[in-house]
Amino acid sequence: MFPHQSDPLDESPSDLLTRTPERPDKMEEACGVFGLYAPGEVAAKLTYFGLYALQHRGQESAGIAVFEGDRLTCHKQMGLVSQVFNETILNELPGDLAVGHTRYSTTGSSLVVNAQPAIVRCRLGNLALAHNGNLVNTQALREELTRRDCEFITTTDSEMIALAIGNEVDQGKTWLDGAISAFKLCEGAYSLVIGTPDGLMGVRDPNGIRPLVIGMLPGSPNRYVLASETCGLDIIGAEYLRDVEPGELVWISEAGMASFHWAQKPERKLCVFEMIYFARPDSLVQDETIYSYRKRLGQQLARESYTEADCVIAVPDSGVPAAIGYAETSKIPYAEALIKNRYVGRTFIQPTQAMRETGIRMKLNPLKDVLVDKRVIIIDDSIVRGTTSRKLVKALRDAGAKEVHMKISSPPVTHPCFYGLDTDTQDQLIAATKSVEEIAAHIGVDSLYYLSWEGMLNMTGDHPQDFCSACFTGNYPIEIPETVKRSKLILEEAKV
Repeated sequence: MFPHQSDPLDESPSDLLTRTPERPDKMEEACGVFGLYAPGEVAAKLTYFGLYALQHRGQESAGIAVFEGDRLTCHKQMGLVSQVFNETILNELPGDLAVGHTRYSTTGSSLVVNAQPAIVRCRLGNLALAHNGNLVNTQALREELTRRDCEFITTTDSEMIALAIGNEVDQGKTWLDGAISAFKLCEGAYSLVIGTPDGLMGVRDPNGIRPLVIGMLPGSPNRYVLASETCGLDIIGAEYLRDVEPGELVWISEAGMASFHWAQKPERKLCVFEMIYFARPDSLVQDETIYSYRKRLGQQLARESYTEADCVIAVPDSGVPAAIGYAETSKIPYAEALIKNRYVGRTFIQPTQAMRETGIRMKLNPLKDVLVDKRVIIIDDSIVRGTTSRKLVKALRDAGAKEVHMKISSPPVTHPCFYGLDTDTQDQLIAATKSVEEIAAHIGVDSLYYLSWEGMLNMTGDHPQDFCSACFTGNYPIEIPETVKRSKLILEEAKV
């Protein structure tokens, strides 16, 4: 069962105060992936709940593919997990091996044909692939696959990886040997969950830029789960075992779980923005919750930048842990002054121009009695273009704040990401074109401070060198071809 074509949903409301045609003023995650090998279980329903927990990683489309022996059944569609699936659809997805995906597009347009899992048929049967990340050698890989007479259905690099695996298998290789040969053709960031009639694979690129974890369901042994984050394990009662290592392939089948280290020189470079913003605060990284790391960022921010104020507030939700840490260290009271409407989702209803001008507040509403005549420190995790920050500061002042001091729990974002985050080109990043003082004037704050790069990395723990921070430094762990940089510029100009 494959989905019928349908129109994409309207883009989601602005991240903060108004519903405008502007793109959200935040980096957007690429995808969430989930995989399950669970004999005796209804894999589709467990995968549904796993994707539900990973919804924050992609709200554009969702899909589940299940295997019942050699039979593959797949349903994928535009929309949120709860919109794409219902009880009837899940009951029509039989099998005990499943692959699931939530998508935010970075490569490929936002059309249902590009929804994942990507399905490819080859000599040994069908494979279903879910991908989080972004390849940087797509042009060369597409040319190679075209030379091998591969046929493309989508415009995604994810399909290219699936086609490469299928092509290697068609040349007489096993699933494992074919996959490893295909990965050696790929350059960039990729965490993959791949379903086959014979077993389930979990794979990370040699730098481990995007996350992938392994869990086990309770009860009988040999029932394994793969997920982008541990919150995807928690929701179905699976126990976290460990991360898939950079350059590792795990193969889960009726024989159990086997591990293959296929990359010769793996170098761990997990995206530090997973820690700062993307991952859910209850997910584990390095045996502690993301919440604990974000709280330490706020504590370090207070040590680096103390400002006299009456209260510390946060931009919910990702700014809350850092704001609590800042308040604890600075001894300035923490206050809740921005109320988030947690039921705002995608909507077809466009505000009128008059509503936009009066500032329709769809997601955040200030508490005037908390803010009036107060000197306020507001904590956020990042500033990308500054459009949302400017609106937020104006709303705080309209609510009566006497002073507004903004503190950012990460360094200035000065370079685009090519590894699976939807970021602007460099000339559209406000910190790449303006000084801190100029940004402060642009967004209308009394003062602005960013956490230092050293402070951010030192708060990660014992191995700060294990993180990619290219969006702050321009030091990319995987070389970016000039053609990719130009392609990103063309895409951004098209969006504008």
